[in-house]
Amino acid sequence: MSVFDESLFPFYEFAVQHAGVGIHAVNSEGRTIIYNDKMKEIEGLDLEDIRDLSILELFSFRQHPSTLMEVLQSGKEQLNIKQTYWNQNETEITTINNTYPIVNDGLLIGAVELSHDVTALEKFVLQPLTKDREPVLLNNIVAESDSMKKIIATAKKAVRAKLPVLLVGEAGTGKDLVAQGIHHEVPVADSSFYTLYCNRSDNQSIDRLATELKTDASFTLFCERIDFLSIELQRKLLRILESSDFHKRQFIASIGEDPVELIAAGSLLKELYYFFASFTIRFPPLRERKEDILPFVKRYLARRKESLGTALNDITDDVQELFLSYTWPGNIRELEMLLNEVASLSSAETTITYEMLPQYFRTKSAVMDEGSVPLPSFIMPSEKDLLPLDKFLREAESYYLQKALAIHDGNITRTANALSMSRQNLQYRLRKNKKGGEA
Repeated sequence: MSVFDESLFPFYEFAVQHAGVGIHAVNSEGRTIIYNDKMKEIEGLDLEDIRDLSILELFSFRQHPSTLMEVLQSGKEQLNIKQTYWNQNETEITTINNTYPIVNDGLLIGAVELSHDVTALEKFVLQPLTKDREPVLLNNIVAESDSMKKIIATAKKAVRAKLPVLLVGEAGTGKDLVAQGIHHEVPVADSSFYTLYCNRSDNQSIDRLATELKTDASFTLFCERIDFLSIELQRKLLRILESSDFHKRQFIASIGEDPVELIAAGSLLKELYYFFASFTIRFPPLRERKEDILPFVKRYLARRKESLGTALNDITDDVQELFLSYTWPGNIRELEMLLNEVASLSSAETTITYEMLPQYFRTKSAVMDEGSVPLPSFIMPSEKDLLPLDKFLREAESYYLQKALAIHDGNITRTANALSMSRQNLQYRLRKNKKGGEA
């Protein structure tokens, strides 16, 4: 690089960091080398947190492969690709990506991705019970199974008691809808519904909450995934809530797994759990309440037809059988996203057929039907870029463990049981792989 080029580096760096799009560049091994401020805002991570990890270790790609890894493998650019994925905190992210291979002297040395965040827009489009801006009512939530009927009945009792509520369950099981249903069960004039997204909260957001609670306003506060807050912020949140006026406020929180396990692991403050545990509502995963699947599909299609005038109103028998046999690791949210993808690509069809389902879903469900856990293909380096065997095996093991964790919603105990290993051994392997084998 010439002296002139070096003098321009501060300008390049400033432009990258302040660009209005997310910029993520990786080397040929899939490890991050550039990660700008906008990408940090979109994905909720820091460069220091991800520098030594590959894309496949950082994120869960349950629908389509990573566009960055696809470009690394093919050497071809991918333009205007919509991608939904999850970070290590199980935060769902949707972006529109332009991804390019980086070639130097004829050799592929990496890839760079430019991302536009459409997460908020997608969530608005994907929720059939809220996209038309009608309030979510408990009686409108699909509840054909005994477990969901019990959840709705308990939620109504919580409304009458006006006590804090704790919602416990895997991601995508509908905890947010029940929280909104509790808020709307007894309409109060000028009462608002607020969500504190704990996976993205910091001292400033907790301070803003404290200021809001000092007002005389009536509202429902839903603290989504309090187990994602640091223990220090959990203590701060608890102090704020305890000093608030209970008469005009409804406090609801959610966690992702058993509170006893979270407290034992140091992820949940015992006193904060006790604050919310007056009414504890446990949400079973969709695979344990399959009676809700087909009614949800019918409700989704009916609402979409009513709001958008689409022709779809039914599914074929083989699709019904497939939906009922599939385990739905992403729960109701995964089913909803699948239906949205199919419906958005349909034109005059009135019935969803097997051929209309995305190829990735057909493949994944077929593997599950054979009785084995689906595992997307691990990226095999080209012949000239073969890695040392121990390094490749370490990355493959890390990828396998992360996919297993994603299937079990990040629950260490259930993942360890599924892999026939102890909880301690799994935690050791996760730490070891994160440190690059130095542990």
